[in-house]
Amino acid sequence: MNAFTYVLSVNGLIFFLSIIFYCFPPKKINSIYGYRTHRTIQNRTVWDFANRLFGITLLKYSGISFIAALILTFINEALMNSWFSMAFMIFTLLVAIISTEKELNKNFDDEGNKKS
Repeated sequence: MNAFTYVLSVNGLIFFLSIIFYCFPPKKINSIYGYRTHRTIQNRTVWDFANRLFGITLLKYSGISFIAALILTFINEALMNSWFSMAFMIFTLLVAIISTEKELNKNFDDEGNKKS
């Protein structure tokens, strides 16, 4: 598999899924689709806040990751045919999760009540 196809399949897929998640956020708490943690399923306010924030954050960072991976593919194709493309994707997911959890900690307590 060439590096361009690999980047499209790994980084392009996460970018495509982030667009779907941003455009079609989950409307209600469910067991299949959404940013699901113990705290986010406690009530609808936390659920909506977390899924909206996660969708925005994931879209932003997956777009940056996708563009960076494409640029690096043209600069050094052999490098992007290795594990770097997957590392970009994992880093993107980690940044989106960590920033969402930080905002949840800042705005809600452990029981899901909004902090004043």
